[in-house]
Amino acid sequence: MAKAELLMPHLLKWEGGYVNDKDDLGGATNKGVTLNTFRRFYGQSKTIDDLKKITDQQWLYIFKKGYWDLCKADFIQNQSMANMIVDFCYNSGTHSIKILQKELEITSDGIFGPNTLRTLNQCCNEDLFDRYKKARLLFLERICIKRPANNKFLHGWRNRVNSYYFYNNA
Repeated sequence: MAKAELLMPHLLKWEGGYVNDKDDLGGATNKGVTLNTFRRFYGQSKTIDDLKKITDQQWLYIFKKGYWDLCKADFIQNQSMANMIVDFCYNSGTHSIKILQKELEITSDGIFGPNTLRTLNQCCNEDLFDRYKKARLLFLERICIKRPANNKFLHGWRNRVNSYYFYNNA
């Protein structure tokens, strides 16, 4: 089964620290956590200054409850597939699940339920991983077509996606 602690260092490498880029629709962000997400977990009274001081423990709670658990990743048999799914979810929410379900050829409702998990674990292989990775890259390109201001992020987004490779758990 996949383990969150194997993904966390890789994900944090890409997220970095505090950023408030005017072209990023997420607004103020620290370690990939937007102010809105921070408030969802820790209360609407939280400020940008609070976000700037996010602790590792707060980040871990948001990562685990908001993304890892949403994708039922503790129950995904292949670590590399879990990494790609959760990383995609961390950046794009339930679009990651809908696209996975489309690649699995099951109902695409954005809910990572028992059928999604079962189907994923039954047919998880390098071909599925590669198709999902390509679909994620296409999703990012479409974001940039719809909103050209995102083009400044596309190179980094592609590098991030391409940093993931399929491997069989040993």
